[in-house]
Amino acid sequence: MSILRSLCVASLAAIVMLAAVAGVHAQTATADDTAKFLAGMMPSADSPLTPLTQEAAWQRHAKFFDTAFGQLEQRQMSRIRAWADANLAAPKPVMLYMFSGPDFLYANAFHSKASTYVLSALEPVGSVPDLTRLSRGGVASALYNVERSLGSILSFSFFITKDMKTDLQSGQISGTLPILYVFLARSGMTVKSVGPVALDDKGAAYVAGENPGPNAVRGVRIVFAGSDGQDKTLYYFSTDLSNAGVKASGFLKFCETLGPANSLIKSASYLLHSGNFSTVRSFLLNNSASIIQDDSGVPLGYFNAKKWRFLPFGRYLEPIDKFPGLYQRSYAELFRRAQPIDFGIGYRWRTHETNVLLAVKLPDDGAAGIEALSAESPSPPPPPRPPRPRRPADIAPQPRDGGFFFWRY
Repeated sequence: MSILRSLCVASLAAIVMLAAVAGVHAQTATADDTAKFLAGMMPSADSPLTPLTQEAAWQRHAKFFDTAFGQLEQRQMSRIRAWADANLAAPKPVMLYMFSGPDFLYANAFHSKASTYVLSALEPVGSVPDLTRLSRGGVASALYNVERSLGSILSFSFFITKDMKTDLQSGQISGTLPILYVFLARSGMTVKSVGPVALDDKGAAYVAGENPGPNAVRGVRIVFAGSDGQDKTLYYFSTDLSNAGVKASGFLKFCETLGPANSLIKSASYLLHSGNFSTVRSFLLNNSASIIQDDSGVPLGYFNAKKWRFLPFGRYLEPIDKFPGLYQRSYAELFRRAQPIDFGIGYRWRTHETNVLLAVKLPDDGAAGIEALSAESPSPPPPPRPPRPRRPADIAPQPRDGGFFFWRY
């Protein structure tokens, strides 16, 4: 009997142990732990991803990102936040960043006080699978592809589409979601929930799997919190912003429901110089309380000088060789009175070559609009009204196997 009892006890113990092990494997990593893991940051102690941080591939990945993001913080992010604090005194709760790709990093640096971020580009949302179910080699490959996809934005402030297409659509993880995860984690955010979102043709949002109709715009909705614990929302939509694209979708109608916004435009392939994007251009001018842009954004001649106050920073040079014929003489005249800047963005990413224009919409009565500017902001005389630019030839379709901008048509 004692032998039989011992065998029963041993069998029971084995069953309990197997159940415990199965429970561990059944546990799914949270979105926040997944974001931290991909960003090279330690997930929570009880996360099923924590054992994977002992692997050499993850430790090398973490060291690489610690160095890269540390240098970027010193060279760019801290300076952009200081510039924003000095020049944006009354930020709106909503910020719009069209032609952005998954660039939450710069969206947050320029507009850290926003509570709703809307990013949009052609790239699909993609997915991040349960990383604990990948092979050891699969995890290492995924981490390496994330590093490669971020190489250009960490160095130059913009993405190289060709590299992203190669690096994030050929492996276990795909699309923009893993990059959003990395940028949220490295910006000090806690990811609280992640889910799909779709917009119908009237701009109504669907988040619970309802049918939004045939022309739905698909995206992802991420709720996150910063160090203050306040919930914020990040939307990323995969959508076509050409005139035909926005006419067929409810994307701009959705953005309009959010109220006046602060907008950011950089490294936008000069698409807003084209007649193919006149609808989005008009929308931004009509619905933005302020616009921060480089010269690839809205041409100066489309601003009504009686309704906008211009504050130029940096130095305006002609566009890089990839974009011939888009030099703006009115921009050059405006930037003769520019203030210095200590960071670089856009295709002219070197600090001594970069240009940043802060355009602030004035109240309807034409008053100075001081509430939208910092008291520390200087008050240069308004620029002469620039001539309306000639309409350039529509930007031709870009080959899908080359180029270094986000948008392709």
